[in-house]
Amino acid sequence: MRILSGIQPSGVLHIGNYFGMMRPAIALQSEGEAFYFIADYHALTSVRDPTTLRENIHRVALDFLACGLDPERAALFRQSDVAQVTELAWILSTVTPMGLLERSHSYKDKLARGMLPSVGLFNYPVLMAADILIYDSDIVPVGKDQKQHIEITRDLAVKMNETFGQIFKLPEPRIHTATEVVPGIDGQKMSKSYGNNIDIFGDEREMRKRVTSIVTDSIPVEAPKDPSRSTIFQLYSLFASKNEIAEMRERFQKGGTGYGDFKKQLFEKLWGYFAPMRKRREEILADKSYIDNVLARGARRADKIANQVMQRVRNAVGLR
Repeated sequence: MRILSGIQPSGVLHIGNYFGMMRPAIALQSEGEAFYFIADYHALTSVRDPTTLRENIHRVALDFLACGLDPERAALFRQSDVAQVTELAWILSTVTPMGLLERSHSYKDKLARGMLPSVGLFNYPVLMAADILIYDSDIVPVGKDQKQHIEITRDLAVKMNETFGQIFKLPEPRIHTATEVVPGIDGQKMSKSYGNNIDIFGDEREMRKRVTSIVTDSIPVEAPKDPSRSTIFQLYSLFASKNEIAEMRERFQKGGTGYGDFKKQLFEKLWGYFAPMRKRREEILADKSYIDNVLARGARRADKIANQVMQRVRNAVGLR
């Protein structure tokens, strides 16, 4: 079973990235042949500074490795180190109906958030389909909000197979529903672009400040509180054990504890959870060539498979 997932190097990684993509991907590396790419081509739709992009790529690789990705079991590589993906994206675009892209939720959402429309942004799902199909992927772990991209990928694979013969296998989504949406400090979906994030590897002072800034209601200390409506409780539930979650829920419902105390408890849990990963991160940073070597090895593994797939595609469409 081949597993494929990607993450954009669009900024410092936060706990929404960790639970939304990184932790599920790390868990899956023991289930099959895993390929994880850093989506630098995709990032070009929003990152315009080359120095920033290179720094973000390095940071994503560092943080992913620190959080538990094992380069002996999973290939980690830059998307742009496998040139065949853009060739396949162009071939897929020649059979992609305009209406399919016009119905893309992500395109509409990005425009609604103020991003300027561009061909790259509009064509984003085609490049994503190429990312998946170029490696003969079987499983693609995604959140519920990303499921449409897999549906588009399958539609394009079927279109190619019907037009040129059996070329592609149809990938299956692996929907991780336990953490569909990680709330930010304002209660909305955590996102760097919303400025409501809590970074994984921020320093202690900054993380404490972000946790303290979590928006709460005005219910007095002595009154009972609804844990299901609390961002503090939702975030705490991601890290805590069942007994710890039950204990906090009881304190919410009983009353007599203020939100400030709950925020302190959340911070301690957050800081402790990522402590081993911070240590591993420092170890990786001490080896100046480690990250580049990991990315190079991953790219070689990915390139070998991509070459095989592209030879099949070129023969089928008449290019070779």
